[in-house]
Amino acid sequence: MGFQDASTLSEFSFDSVLVGILSDTHGTLPRSAYAELADCDYIIHAGDICGPDILAELETLAPVTAVLGNNDYREYGAAVDKFASVKIAGVSFLVTHKPDDLERALRGCTSALQPGDPVPDVVAHGHTHIPRVVKGKAARPATLLVCPGSVTRPRGGSSPTVAKLVLCDGVVKSARLVELTRD
Repeated sequence: MGFQDASTLSEFSFDSVLVGILSDTHGTLPRSAYAELADCDYIIHAGDICGPDILAELETLAPVTAVLGNNDYREYGAAVDKFASVKIAGVSFLVTHKPDDLERALRGCTSALQPGDPVPDVVAHGHTHIPRVVKGKAARPATLLVCPGSVTRPRGGSSPTVAKLVLCDGVVKSARLVELTRD
């Protein structure tokens, strides 16, 4: 799968584009997650959606790219698969649910990246329910690795979280995890 182009978002008069990333909703989109994503220009769901109504609700806020998690079925249509590649405001993303699948994709062991495709700037996954944003050597070959944690079932002593990235001129200007209140 090559990169989809969401660059039309950068054609508006935005100085920057705000991308929200969430994962592991497991059939419930908490009000606090919905409210936190309301200011996003684009939303990425990194799997374990567990209900098409979740994606429909997120799409009332912004365009959505989503991937299948290990608890999802192909009920979301052809646009939702195991991997997603999207380019937003000049920043390329590769998204999958499991971190092992992400590592395999980056090693060229899947069809997620075709020969000649650029290495994504940002890689994102879900599944662990433990939020993290990794930069530098630990994120290589990408420049940023994001796991938004889980909005419904956090693990490892974490709170429910989403990730938010600010993109501008083809660069990730900031990446942060946002703790949510429990609904």
